Amino acid sequence: MKITDALLGEHAVLYDLFGHLRDTAVSSGDIVEIHGAVTAVDRLLLPHARVEEDLLFPRLDSHLGQMGPLAVMRSEHHGIEDLLEAARRETDITSLKTLVGRLLEMVYGHFQKEEMVLFGMAQQALGDEVLSELGDEWAAARKVNLNAGGCASAGRG
Repeated sequence: MKITDALLGEHAVLYDLFGHLRDTAVSSGDIVEIHGAVTAVDRLLLPHARVEEDLLFPRLDSHLGQMGPLAVMRSEHHGIEDLLEAARRETDITSLKTLVGRLLEMVYGHFQKEEMVLFGMAQQALGDEVLSELGDEWAAARKVNLNAGGCASAGRG
């Protein structure tokens, strides 16, 4: 499996989680409930960004340079981390809801850039073989066993 396919799969799960966070922030008057939704996003989104930064981006640096699209992606990762940190610490529910809105706006835009631009650049620059090697590294990092039939299963351990 190519790493871009794996990352797109993670995006699908994260989109559902973003929807849950949005719905919770809109409908709930309970700051603890909203913080819980923020924590769930935090626990899945930050490791997703780390995989991109640790596996995919270094391979693209020599093709795209550290400036340009990769600089934007890295900068947005930092901005997302900053917003998540601010949301975790926020004690005023109105301010927290505002932070959640800003966070969701940023992550949706970021994912769109990855899906519409960056992953296509990765395909052109790296090709199927390298993207598949990176997919194997993704599977190892995520403890996912890709069996010979092409099915993924969560590793135990």
